[in-house]
Amino acid sequence: MKEILFIRRNIDKWRNLETVVENAATESPDVLADAYTDITSDLAFAQTHYPHSRITLYLNNLTSALHHTIYQNKREKWSRLITYWTREVPLTMYAARKALLWSFLIFAVSVMIGSVSQWHDADFVRLILGNGYVDMTLENIAKGEPMAVYDGGDETMMFLGITVNNILVSFRIFVMGIFTSVMSGLLLFMNGVMLGSFQTFFFQQSLGAESMLAIWLHGTLEISAVIVAGAAGITMGNGWLFPGTYSRLISFKRAAVQGMKIVVGTVPVFVLAGFIEGFITRHTEWPDGVRLTLILLSLAFVVFYYIFLPIVQNSKIKE
Repeated sequence: MKEILFIRRNIDKWRNLETVVENAATESPDVLADAYTDITSDLAFAQTHYPHSRITLYLNNLTSALHHTIYQNKREKWSRLITYWTREVPLTMYAARKALLWSFLIFAVSVMIGSVSQWHDADFVRLILGNGYVDMTLENIAKGEPMAVYDGGDETMMFLGITVNNILVSFRIFVMGIFTSVMSGLLLFMNGVMLGSFQTFFFQQSLGAESMLAIWLHGTLEISAVIVAGAAGITMGNGWLFPGTYSRLISFKRAAVQGMKIVVGTVPVFVLAGFIEGFITRHTEWPDGVRLTLILLSLAFVVFYYIFLPIVQNSKIKE
């Protein structure tokens, strides 16, 4: 790209960034972060293609001024702890809405594949979950305690173990985005096949309704968070595969920051899901209406936080 064309395309944006620097004290952290990402990307481009140009010197000075403004020594407001979860994460989810849709579609298709495979081959679940787990479940069914797997061990230790494991799974799906979004999609696919075959296995044992009330009591939050983590991995992977007008490295860095914010946002959801699985799911004697209500409340939260709130927060920016 010729230097004059580069300047013409971006001059208005740079002027706006000068205004952001001048009014940094009143700007939100999101605005400052986005401004810094934009200017550093433009500076990297200019340093690569016009290393001795005055426009490169101008961008370097503007970047330095913004960097000083952002990183000067000052205490972060406690309100940031609130705005991070109520504003920053939802806005990031809105930006990654296509990745979230792809993550959901991959997971949904894989669940159907797992379900269909299990219907056509009753031993398919053994291939996915292993003979030991399946035999244990069949023994529990024979004893009249099909959901006994959720009633083993100390509640607190089970809660902590499940929560840590689920968080590690989500971060693993995210980190696989380093090797392109295809790898994150592959881990999502494997988890979906596992869920589909496991759920269908219970329907084949004439325990479909009971299994759904138990599994989805915690699974509504847990599976939703896994899908969101998949969106984080796909976002990072796409930054590497489709850099657009940025260099591949700059695009990857931007996408990695975005993906990290998304996956960190799933941690509280996994904690809540782990609490439900450790302390509540085991109580299969609870009325079906109570358990169904908890499932619906969990679903309502997921739809609100990951779909509705991002749209609302994005619309506020445009006002």
